[in-house]
Amino acid sequence: MPATASPVDVLVIGAGVAGLACARDLLAGGLDVRVLEASDGVGGRMRSDRVDGFVVDRGFQVFNTSYPQVRRRLTLRDLRLRPFTPGVLIHTDRGRLRFTDPTRRPGTLPDLLPGRLAGPRDLLALGALSGRDLLGPVEWVKRSEDRTTRTALAAAGFSDAFVERFFRPFLSGVFLEDELETSSRFFHLVWRSMLRGTLCLPAEGIGAVPRALAGALPAGLVRLETAVERLTDDGAETAAGALVPARAVVVATGPGPAAALLPGLDLPPYRVVTTYYHVAPRSPLGEPTLLVDERRRVLNTCVLSDVVPGYAPAGSALVATSVLGPDAEGRERTVRAALSDLYGTGAGDWELLTVRTITDALPAMPPPQPLLRTSRTGPGRYVCGDHRATGSVQGALASGARAAREVLRDLGR
Repeated sequence: MPATASPVDVLVIGAGVAGLACARDLLAGGLDVRVLEASDGVGGRMRSDRVDGFVVDRGFQVFNTSYPQVRRRLTLRDLRLRPFTPGVLIHTDRGRLRFTDPTRRPGTLPDLLPGRLAGPRDLLALGALSGRDLLGPVEWVKRSEDRTTRTALAAAGFSDAFVERFFRPFLSGVFLEDELETSSRFFHLVWRSMLRGTLCLPAEGIGAVPRALAGALPAGLVRLETAVERLTDDGAETAAGALVPARAVVVATGPGPAAALLPGLDLPPYRVVTTYYHVAPRSPLGEPTLLVDERRRVLNTCVLSDVVPGYAPAGSALVATSVLGPDAEGRERTVRAALSDLYGTGAGDWELLTVRTITDALPAMPPPQPLLRTSRTGPGRYVCGDHRATGSVQGALASGARAAREVLRDLGR
């Protein structure tokens, strides 16, 4: 007979940020909770590895300080955040153009003079868009007509030339798609968050974020290397055959395991992204700025060690470059050739440190895109993750919070 663990009120399966947020809120509601995680660490997709002395996040990621769920749950100073430049560099056939928020870097205002990055029409449209998203109530965005981002940008008065020069290459790296087909509601929320917050990286890698969330939970509540094989009528059974009785089960895994545990679960398709990590003898850029390509040969590239020096040992620089889709034979050579052009220096002798392909990097978010969906899938069954909200840390945390609220309500708390 299989061993039976002590019963709990709620079993949370998966220790990504959604599951960790859900567990914390359930505990605050007075329930007995256990979290089971199949891997050897918390974080799900938000993990950081050590590779030959370098910090390698599992895919290029950034941390936005303005997300409401982030501010509610984390003490930002404990993460020792290091900021990116508040803007991007755009590689064009006319050379590099700089787009920087002039309210934060007044010295960059000449970069926005008509005739350089944009014309008068686009600058006016940009000011109107940014002012509305920055200062307007968030409910305006949530209640607005949902359409594609490309359609919304055209309606806002932007020229096709500016969309192709700036928005399309920049947002391709945000949405992980290059046709601007993502929900305009999500675009406005992202634009608002960028204007209100700062894009950063923790000093110890993006994995420091879920570790901080897990650190707020009681010791022993999260059990690692404990995969769940199936759900039962009164809980779940682990891959080792142990039964875990629970009044409610919250599936907070990635999309693949979630679909296996909850057959028939409605899941969106996911975007695939591959990040190549190269080691250069010195920084080819010299500033903590994201570089995008008007020709879209890559999604973006960045010298991570310019943002956080600790990402690379002394005397070397770590360059992260992302592309859509999986790795393939010959693709790294193509990326390396593009890097030589983008950085204006020979990248042929850079060492390829490692490659990370993330098959479930972000859910596709075409319109109409619900900003948050119920977690209930059946009696005593719940699910959370970015596929139930928006493809962001904010979305994952908000989904975990909603799952906790619904469990607490259903269990009479």
